[in-house]
Parts: sequence; C-alpha cells; structure tokens
Amino acid sequence: MLTGTEPFPLSSIATARIPSGYQGVLVHRVPHDLTRPVTATWLPENVPLRFGQIRLRWDATAASGRHVTAHLGLHSTEVHLATWTSADEHWPALIRPTLHEVSGLCAALRLATTALAHH
Repeated sequence: MLTGTEPFPLSSIATARIPSGYQGVLVHRVPHDLTRPVTATWLPENVPLRFGQIRLRWDATAASGRHVTAHLGLHSTEVHLATWTSADEHWPALIRPTLHEVSGLCAALRLATTALAHH
C-alpha cells in the first residue's frame, strides 16, 4: 500500500481499501493531457481541506463497484462536490472530467482574487 508523501497515480489504488488512519486521498494534479495520470496522496484523518483542494473517498457498495464521493475545500468550509455510485475499477477515468473542471475553476478564482487584491 502506498502511504508516503509522494504523489502516486490515482488509478494505482482504485481497487484498494482506504488505509486505517486516513480519510481518503488528496488530489494533487489533474493534467489536461489524458495520457498523464491524476495524482494523489493519502489524506490523514482530521486534516481539513484548504481552498481548492479535493478529497476523494470511496467504499464498496452492496452491488458491484465503488461508491465514490468528492469534497471541495473552500475558504471557510468543505462542500460536497459530487458522488458517483456503483463505479467500476476504472472510476478514476470516470471522475477525471469533474476533477479537471473544478481544479481549473478554483485556479481561475484564485488568480482573480489575487489580481483584485493587488488592484
């Protein structure tokens, strides 16, 4: 099981259980190039998300597949971003478009906020 601090391809742990002591994974990069993997690290329990960070958590469902949820960190809270139910072992590819869009929107908002602060 990958538990270090170096980002790993999300697809490499898609069928794994979330290790004890972790609340899921923290998404690091969502490259535009589909040949490059989405990368993540395990996120320890009780670590809040910062603005723009995305946490993924998954559980096996009673039916086949995984129940995957995503949460987004905002300035003062975390919000439920999306849920994918009964996703197969290729769920990282299924959720990639949403991760890419949200990451891009947060980057644009961060840039606009910085530009307005310096105006």
